[in-house]
Formats: sequence, structure tokens, C-alpha cells
Amino acid sequence: MTHTLFVCDTCCAENEQPNGATFAAALREAASADPDLRALDIRTVSCLNVCSEPLALALRAPEKAAYLFAGIIPEMDLADTLAMAKLFVQAEAGEITDARPAGRLRFCLKGRIPAL
Repeated sequence: MTHTLFVCDTCCAENEQPNGATFAAALREAASADPDLRALDIRTVSCLNVCSEPLALALRAPEKAAYLFAGIIPEMDLADTLAMAKLFVQAEAGEITDARPAGRLRFCLKGRIPAL
């Protein structure tokens, strides 16, 4: 099953440059060292429509709920983002039931769309 992490590459705080592509690259590098995340497809996408709370990211996979996060701080949230991605990959029933291992990121959840 393909698991995808989308990172907005146009998100930026006022008077800052977008840093989603840099964050995605850091996620790819860190994920490559984790056997559970090596197959995670980390992609950049232009706009996840949560512009008021940069940086945004989303998790998607067939037959699983989709998750949208915003307010991600790349300098602080790399480990928590990877922890949430691992919870998503390991969610056999299609939904993350306990997000506490993902630290601050669980408070950045903006929406969950049920699986079809």
C-alpha cells in the first residue's frame, strides 16, 4: 500500500520565504533511516489551502482516513512529523487511534476525512 505525505511548498509566514521544500527534503532524509518509513512517499504540493496557518501537510493512503495538519514549525516538528507518519503507516484499521506519540503534531490536526 502506498502511503503519501504531502508538504505544502508555498506555505510561509508573513515576511518569510516558503520552506516546505526544505522541510520535505529533511523528512525524506530522516525517513530513509527508519525501516517503517522507507516506503513513505514524501511529496511537495503547491497549496493545501490552510494559508492562515503555515506550514501545512497531509497524510493519504488508499482505504485509510486522510489527515490534514497546519501550524507545523519545521525547526521544531521534524521528529513529531515522522512519528505521526509512522502511526499512519502502522494504522492497520485505517485510522490513528492514539496520536500521543506524535507530540505537538497531534494539536496541529485540522481535519480527518474518513476512508471510502
